[in-house]
Amino acid sequence: MLNPHEGQALYAPTVPSPGPMVPPASMFGNVPGYEDTLAGGGGGYLPPPMPLHPNRDPEPAPVPQDWNIPSITEDVARERFIMYASGKCCYNNAPAKDGVITNMQAFNTYRYRLETFTESRSTEWATKPYEGELADFYTQTAPRPWEIPVTGPSLFQNHEENIKVPYTSSNKPCHTCSASGKMPCHECNGSGTKVCWVCNGSGKQGGDSPCNQCNQRGRENCSKCHGNGTKECETCKGKQQLLTYINLKVEWKNNVEDYVVEQNSGLEVDDLSDVTGKTLFKNAQYMLYPVYGFPDPSLSQASDRLVREHQAKYSQNSRILQQQQTIELIPITKVTYKWKGGIHVYYIYGNEHQVKAPDYPATCCCSIM
Repeated sequence: MLNPHEGQALYAPTVPSPGPMVPPASMFGNVPGYEDTLAGGGGGYLPPPMPLHPNRDPEPAPVPQDWNIPSITEDVARERFIMYASGKCCYNNAPAKDGVITNMQAFNTYRYRLETFTESRSTEWATKPYEGELADFYTQTAPRPWEIPVTGPSLFQNHEENIKVPYTSSNKPCHTCSASGKMPCHECNGSGTKVCWVCNGSGKQGGDSPCNQCNQRGRENCSKCHGNGTKECETCKGKQQLLTYINLKVEWKNNVEDYVVEQNSGLEVDDLSDVTGKTLFKNAQYMLYPVYGFPDPSLSQASDRLVREHQAKYSQNSRILQQQQTIELIPITKVTYKWKGGIHVYYIYGNEHQVKAPDYPATCCCSIM
């Protein structure tokens, strides 16, 4: 049978897309103790209760007096330089092999690191497809956010947990699909069919030949909804009901800040971020006392500033669980060498003996064919 609308494409009426739907405030109950943080269905970070150790004052720690600079030999300097050059596709390793080392200079470079390990808690209303869970809303008084026991990670390890607050769960009809479990398919505008992509709705193919793709109908079943015109509701996953509850988000975070003492080697401070040094001093307490008496006064000043800033900043909306401060001596050796009459420099730094040669004299431009 020929298509009565021969020669024109058939279109289904447009079904407006509802877009992401925010659950109405009426879905959520009034939970004692959560009025401020959940007002209007929103959420917020919760100030912690009294400190864990309110009577424990930080104690000054002894600062060691061993500031020896780890030195490297000329053989090690040359070996690392050759490895560095050999690992570069555009570098000729002749300068590294044949260059004559004329000077090796070590520099004092200290890195102070402060770590403040915190726990923060925030709450928000949440929903999930209802799968027969117990709706325990108002069966007992819901515990306050900081009263809920949680098991944290190891110290100074970032981690996050989401916990359903007890006695806040209730089941409600799905607001997205009006508890039907289905929504119109937006691929076909709810019709279940789409214009045939072969004949563009004409029912014919290649002149007067009937279109085999759609059997001359001009339309074919929508592949997204299998011709049903509806799809499973993405909010309730077809369950028609939602479980509403208060979600407690617990976040453990290691807040790290570094200070590197300025040095005149010529190596950029940013280059030191990926290497380790010799640990001269490490101290961990619930609340730290700044480092005093260090040979370089700028490091002591940085320690005093950072400790005060961290304790003021992170005690507002989180609980400080532990602090740790470390002083590292990062070895830097500036190597000067001659090659073909020119004077050049490279650096070897960190426990890893990393190399940087900003003016390597034998490079070429190459391309990958």
